Amino acid sequence: AKRQTQKHKTRNTKHQTLNTNAPLVLNSRFIMHEMGIALQIVEIATASIPSELGAVRVAKVNLKVGKLAAVVPESLRFCFSVATKDTPLDGAELAIEELPVLARCKACDTQWTITNPVFQCQTCNSGSLEILSGRELDIESIEIAAEDKNDSE
Repeated sequence: AKRQTQKHKTRNTKHQTLNTNAPLVLNSRFIMHEMGIALQIVEIATASIPSELGAVRVAKVNLKVGKLAAVVPESLRFCFSVATKDTPLDGAELAIEELPVLARCKACDTQWTITNPVFQCQTCNSGSLEILSGRELDIESIEIAAEDKNDSE
């Protein structure tokens, strides 16, 4: 069910206020895509915390995202901040390193970074390419927050 909105008229403008008691349905496919990724990051990162460390807080998740991975970094950061609530990752930074699209021409073996939407060899104009990188979506590392000395006393 969609959240209900209440319209308020003010001078020359209309404002909509979300009814916070109704469940929220996200209509944007981009937000839904990033939310699914954010939930997977939380699941993987939480499962990666060694049990012998006990209750720890994750300070930072380092992510590598290729330009062809169809991820909008700002949307992913927003979704991550929502998905981490009440988890060991609550308040953690999501550091995203964007990786370029690297290609190799199968005809002449030239390698280059693709910076525009033309997937054609810059040397021989062949369209027979191999994408070497740019599709990645990898958790590179997870950083555990240092224990506060006041907490251990």
